[in-house]
Amino acid sequence: MDTPYRIVIVEDQLLLRAGLRALLLQESDIEIAGETQTGAQAERMIATLLPDLVLMDPTVSGISGIATIAQIKQCSPHVKILILTLHRADEYIQQSLRAGADGYILKDATGDELRTAIRSVLQGKTYLSPDISNTVISGYLGSRRVAGITSAWETVTHRERQVLKLVAEGRPNKSIADYLSLSVKTVEKHRSNLMKKLDLHNASSLTAFAIAKGLMSDASTSRHAPEAASSNNLQ
Repeated sequence: MDTPYRIVIVEDQLLLRAGLRALLLQESDIEIAGETQTGAQAERMIATLLPDLVLMDPTVSGISGIATIAQIKQCSPHVKILILTLHRADEYIQQSLRAGADGYILKDATGDELRTAIRSVLQGKTYLSPDISNTVISGYLGSRRVAGITSAWETVTHRERQVLKLVAEGRPNKSIADYLSLSVKTVEKHRSNLMKKLDLHNASSLTAFAIAKGLMSDASTSRHAPEAASSNNLQ
């Protein structure tokens, strides 16, 4: 059996934390590496345990919210962060994604959606709850920059658009290179050009932009049906 994914849960509601633990422990390839209810403990635990994914509510006791997400990403950039919260405010969602969150799911989600979100984020995709509208995604790109981004989009080449779509699908550079019959270095160059042209700085922002531009079909958009769900669906 492959090494299980290690997850840290950061949640200050005891019953909810117990429910999350019970749900995730049903999965043979998931291990609860640790759990905590405070931000200070979370940062120390993550730095020590180096989990694959952190499932966290950034509003729990002692957490300074967005700053903590950024701090975790700075210290442990490989660790995926999936936000699980009650907050639906556009600005809070946008700030979380800008800080480095890999996914955002609401606490009224079903167990199946949480499983899908976790699997999607673990496989390098960005997951946003279906209840979060496209207007929120567009807003994440920055309302004050919409005109500039729209203008910049016109300079994006056909090949760069192909690369953008594949990045948004969660494919690593090697997979994109193989799919498009390019070298990895060429893919990296296209990806760098996209970020510079669109003033977007991480995979989450590229994914949000691709969704907002309609590049992702319902079948391939990770918000609705991540590719991971078909091949590695949690039972």
